[in-house]
Amino acid sequence: MRIILIGPPGAGKGTQCQRLVDLLRIPHLSTGEMLRAEVKAATPAGVEAARYMERGQLVPDPIILGMVNRRLSDSDCRDGCLLDGFPRTLPQAETLDDLLERQAMSVDGVIELAVPRDELVRRMLARKRADDDPEIFAKRITSFEVQTAPLLDYYGRQGKLASIDGLGTADEIFARVREAVRRFERNTTRH
Repeated sequence: MRIILIGPPGAGKGTQCQRLVDLLRIPHLSTGEMLRAEVKAATPAGVEAARYMERGQLVPDPIILGMVNRRLSDSDCRDGCLLDGFPRTLPQAETLDDLLERQAMSVDGVIELAVPRDELVRRMLARKRADDDPEIFAKRITSFEVQTAPLLDYYGRQGKLASIDGLGTADEIFARVREAVRRFERNTTRH
């Protein structure tokens, strides 16, 4: 299965991704982790990406698309993967569909972790990660709302979207995620 997990910064994607990867036994493709690795290694793409990340802006599509395209071509992604942090924009979603179609694949389902803004800020303050400066964090949430929210309409029109309540314990949220995956599996076997 090829599943996309969408949610604003602080929604708990990392926790749910790990559980989902363990359940489905598919690779986890986190563009955030890929970008952090590029920045740490000071690759040309990483140096360029860092300039945007430091200002709380989204990294330009050519950098992201290059990383994702290379990773999707790896043999361990042939039977599926969990995309985390990508796509973030409508053009990225359309490009992803094209990339997958050329390999006779498609997105099987999209899970949105829906969490209210005030809860996101509370979580950010509690986790104290190095990249969680409150001002930058607020910009990241706004970027998500403006640029990523149209993806929900895009995948909703395709019948591939499951919006999950992101409040509650990790176990409660994962129970909702598992149910969404079951729906995706039923839809995939019908086609």
